[in-house]
Amino acid sequence: MPKSNKTISKKDSSTSENGSPKPETSSKNQEDKTSSEVNSPENQLAAISNEDTGKVNEVSKLSIAHEIVVNQDFIVEKNDLSEDSLESQFVEKMYNAFWDHLKDQLSQTPPDFSCALELIKNIKQILMSLLLPRQNRLRNEIEEALDLDLLKQETEHGALDVPHLSHYILNLMALMCAPIRDEAVQELESIKDPVLLLRGIFQVLGLMKMDMVNYTIKNIRPYLQEHSIQYERAKFQELLDKQPDLLECTTKWMTRATTELTTSLSSLSITPGTSSGVISSFPTPKPDPDPPSLTTVLYQGYLNLVLRDHGNEEFPETLLMDKARLQTMRSKLRHLTILASVLLVARSFSCGVLFNSPEFVDKLKCITKALTKEFSTKPEESMLSVSEQVSQEIHQGLKDTGLTALSSENRASLVGQLRNIAKKENCIRTIIEQRIHLFLKCCLIRGMQESLLDFPGGLLFIEPELAELGWKFVNLMHHNQHVFSPYYAEILKNIISPPNDEDGEKPVK
Repeated sequence: MPKSNKTISKKDSSTSENGSPKPETSSKNQEDKTSSEVNSPENQLAAISNEDTGKVNEVSKLSIAHEIVVNQDFIVEKNDLSEDSLESQFVEKMYNAFWDHLKDQLSQTPPDFSCALELIKNIKQILMSLLLPRQNRLRNEIEEALDLDLLKQETEHGALDVPHLSHYILNLMALMCAPIRDEAVQELESIKDPVLLLRGIFQVLGLMKMDMVNYTIKNIRPYLQEHSIQYERAKFQELLDKQPDLLECTTKWMTRATTELTTSLSSLSITPGTSSGVISSFPTPKPDPDPPSLTTVLYQGYLNLVLRDHGNEEFPETLLMDKARLQTMRSKLRHLTILASVLLVARSFSCGVLFNSPEFVDKLKCITKALTKEFSTKPEESMLSVSEQVSQEIHQGLKDTGLTALSSENRASLVGQLRNIAKKENCIRTIIEQRIHLFLKCCLIRGMQESLLDFPGGLLFIEPELAELGWKFVNLMHHNQHVFSPYYAEILKNIISPPNDEDGEKPVK
């Protein structure tokens, strides 16, 4: 099969020359592309479901629909192998061999059109797949112009007019393509070599196919958003019907969250009675705290997933499709914690003047982000680089503004405090972590708008990054809560009041 490259470009929506809407493309990369195919939700749920083919297909449909709903930037884009990989080099050689073979066939006397005819057949299939249901006239025109039986007869008589067919195909592509592809199609018109022309046609057709997919995604997104909760719940129920123990890890996850909450409430409720400042010999008994609500348990569970590193701990099945997304959020929160800690320490040594300049703050943020990319594996080395660069920037910044530069003692103190951020028990880092945790908890409980109005101190310099992450986290968790709330309610009921029978938990219909 000829090679087709896929890329994404940004453009405005418009209408094609034949009156049909042209598909749109986007330059945005989809969020959370950190997981490999091995860790994809389809593969993980398929493993749970013993890799039954039917289940894998259902999981694949569910995952795609879920991705379209929760990720507004979801698009189909180029996903080629690394250009330096052996696989990529092998594939490239195979494609080159195919096109060389086609060139040899067309150069024969008389020409051999067998490969060319197969290519035209594939081109026809692609063009037909790009048509909208109402475009019957154009469909009939393509059927007539690219009649394979007639073309086969022409090849048998050595009369196949490849340049004429290529010109017709280019006209169709110019009519059907998105505006972003107009230039690419026009460039093909200047190619005279038939082999190079056919190769270019396939490359641009690959882009047009991708554009049509993204156009379709854009149009079905509102429908999916309206019906996503019922759809995802129904598909998950089908999986649960085939495997009743599918919620095992979810139950463990909710049990841990419930235990944490009840332990915390119990410790708060056991306080001795006092009178006039004297501890009574008989403490006033307090009633046991009410069991935590479903919403409280879920919020605790959600926060645990994004705030704690659980190592190889099993992930709840109801959140497997968002595992990579949550891991990315956890990684970003870790980096934001380090960034806020660095800025807080740096500000205390700048007399506050330098941090009144947004340009200076942005410069320090860029430096810190660049130098802490490997913080998770090399914390000491990362913070050593940060401390040297940041201290130099502050020292020079104070000099440039006419203020007293850092003394050797102050500079050494600044470097030391910045390097100490590499330690998990660092007090500044701990305070920042606590405030970030509190902010995310408030976002879930009080909503984003109200939380942003009462932004925690010490985090103002990372407010844009933290607010963006908070929006994504809250929207994702609320969607999950709405989809799986019946299952969560049944699980929590059994956690608080375990069933007496041996039947165990039953699926929620």
